Amino acid sequence: MAPSKSHISITTFFPLTFMVFFNLMISYSVAHDHHIGVHPNDVDALQFALNLEHLEADFFLHGSSGRGLEDFAPELVGGGPPPIGASKANLDNLTKDIITEFGFEEVGHLRIIKATVGGFPRPQLDLSPHNFAKIFDDAFGQPLSPPFDPYNSSLNYMLASYVIPYMGILGYVGANPSLNGHKTKRLLAGLLGVEAGQDAVIRSYLFERASEIVQPYNHTVAEFTDRVSKLRNKLANNGVKDEGIVVPLGRGAENKTSTNVLSADYNSLSYSRTPAEILRVLYGSGSEHTPGGFLPKGGDGKIAKSFLHKNDS
Repeated sequence: MAPSKSHISITTFFPLTFMVFFNLMISYSVAHDHHIGVHPNDVDALQFALNLEHLEADFFLHGSSGRGLEDFAPELVGGGPPPIGASKANLDNLTKDIITEFGFEEVGHLRIIKATVGGFPRPQLDLSPHNFAKIFDDAFGQPLSPPFDPYNSSLNYMLASYVIPYMGILGYVGANPSLNGHKTKRLLAGLLGVEAGQDAVIRSYLFERASEIVQPYNHTVAEFTDRVSKLRNKLANNGVKDEGIVVPLGRGAENKTSTNVLSADYNSLSYSRTPAEILRVLYGSGSEHTPGGFLPKGGDGKIAKSFLHKNDS
């Protein structure tokens, strides 16, 4: 008698077929997802960055030329209100050239972010001397006399510039692990590279003048940066992720230098911050739910608005 042929029952065949088909679909989905340029989950993180990019753009453009984003790229303003108190700064030629370049770099950042993930109108910004004076008063724990004016001199302006771009770096480093699309990853890398470069120029400029007394105050440039960094750490309320241009020997690179031209962690890697930490600093309130500071009406975009809504509930 011929041996019987083995066979799979219909009740076994269909479940096996379904599992094979299901696994193939998952594999295809993963492979296909890997090639997505702009992943939907990336949009909110990159749109959040527009709050800082708008802040930097108008601060640098006004500081170098006395004109704002609406004069150079009105299509990027989106009907948003003009900044409060922005002014042309009293800059020497070298500083003016640096800040002019920074301003136009920020225009490019706004354009490419909005073209890639969409965006929102320029939020209400407060770039007034009064706002900066409050920041430096808070940093020193007492009112400075006369009130600090960022537009008064090249050194004052660069000290004020020290306050802003570094927060963008930490935000981009913090957002990096969560991005999935290859276009958004490439975009973030490009943004991070330039923001880090701007911060390095600012810190180098100030480090060269570290022991100089900031007139008419009896404090050095190094003290100013140290105070601002400590204030940002306090407001962000999540450990030390910020350092001035001079640090104790044990805090420098490999514990072998007190120079701190670049702020970095124990392994000389950039620190990172969450959106909540960044808003606590930008608002000057220490709370991501309480607007103020550079963004008196709060940040825009889904992430920033989510914190404002929680405050309303």
